[in-house]
Amino acid sequence: MVTPNSARLLKDQNKVKSSGQELYEKALKLIPGGVQLLSKRPELLLPEQWPSYYSKAKGIDVWDLDGNKYQDMISGGIGACILGYADDDVDAAVVEAIKSGSMSHLNCPEEVELAELLCELHPWASKVRFARCGGEAMTVAVRIARAFTGRDKVAFCGYHGWGDWYIAANLGQGDVLDGHLLPGLEPAGVPRGLAGTALPFRYNHIEELEAIVAANKDQLAAVVMEPVRSYLPENGFLEAVKDLAHKAGAVLVFDEVTSGWRMNTGGVHLTLGVNPDVAVFAKAMSNGYPMAAIVGIDAVMDAAQTTFISSTYWTDKIGPVAALATIRKHRSHNVPQRLTEVGEIMRTGWRENAERAGLSITVTGIPALTYFSFNYPNAQAIRTLFTQELLDRGYLGTNAFYPTYAHRPSDVQTYLESVGEVFQFIADVLKNGGVEDSLKGPVAHAGFHRLT
Repeated sequence: MVTPNSARLLKDQNKVKSSGQELYEKALKLIPGGVQLLSKRPELLLPEQWPSYYSKAKGIDVWDLDGNKYQDMISGGIGACILGYADDDVDAAVVEAIKSGSMSHLNCPEEVELAELLCELHPWASKVRFARCGGEAMTVAVRIARAFTGRDKVAFCGYHGWGDWYIAANLGQGDVLDGHLLPGLEPAGVPRGLAGTALPFRYNHIEELEAIVAANKDQLAAVVMEPVRSYLPENGFLEAVKDLAHKAGAVLVFDEVTSGWRMNTGGVHLTLGVNPDVAVFAKAMSNGYPMAAIVGIDAVMDAAQTTFISSTYWTDKIGPVAALATIRKHRSHNVPQRLTEVGEIMRTGWRENAERAGLSITVTGIPALTYFSFNYPNAQAIRTLFTQELLDRGYLGTNAFYPTYAHRPSDVQTYLESVGEVFQFIADVLKNGGVEDSLKGPVAHAGFHRLT
């Protein structure tokens, strides 16, 4: 593991750029935006210092291009690897799929097996369509809802990807999406004709959805929302959302791309006790291999046959095989219990270390998807400093933590010792007002920025 002294010697004293930083500079000239996923932009974490690329990942360990080993205390691949990186059981299943041929003009039988399993886990659902990532799966779900209702407008709450149907919310007012996880999303390239078709409401603010329904009678195709992210629903909130959606003749879609598989083997809505008409899964369902599913009730899902939804690589064998192996291990090893256990340890540790250092933070989210924020005007600079100091101590870390099955309680406890050191360092820096002076590079971006 990288030590503070060796990391500082490599990256600070001689101002030597890491191989990852050099490669990222090259990528910016070849790839618009530098990366394929906004959440992996170095500018969002630690500009000019983040290692950017990996050579190997296993369990919770990640090696950069220079051979430095870090422990991942962020997200397990933006929430994709719920069992940990390169899980042996999932990888073994995928290797067998590759050996037997991952693609054919015929269909792989595993997709039927996976559809049966998903319907078994979600007894309210009876049909399934597949895709390979969350953003496209959400677009499929909205297309199906529009086909079923013959309507255009969508009320939504939360973050739902890059699709036109969603980014259209910013056509009228450019900051509408700022309260839905990611600020700064520009609607460039989204047809102006979609203005007024995506209507936002805030979580636990049922009155806002009531107003949308009242103002758009007989026009709503769907109500789309994450059943949970930063907060649990207040008593009756999800039930009221479902009631309003159905009274309006709209399809209720739960986006479980992030929340799915965190609290149980399946959608978090099963724990919360409210079933949608359609639920969408991706990320964690296949532990790092591309796979997504849209599950729903008969009447709504059958509308998929009235519109064209089709893609060659939605038929590969690797995705379904990886999902089957992941879900079966998830269920047999009671993965949600581990996620909750280590997530609670992290949340408690954040609070206790902050209190000892005299820092003001606020912890939010469920244990399996948890976050904290620094309660200071220059919070973004403080968070950047937090990430910088953790990197020097051998950790990929920030103010969010998505636990994986590979995280042991002892791993988190050891990490929290470093968090305590960094919190105390930040508290000392704050007393002198020198947060920005302690940074070795720019402050991290807080949302979407066009890169040049």
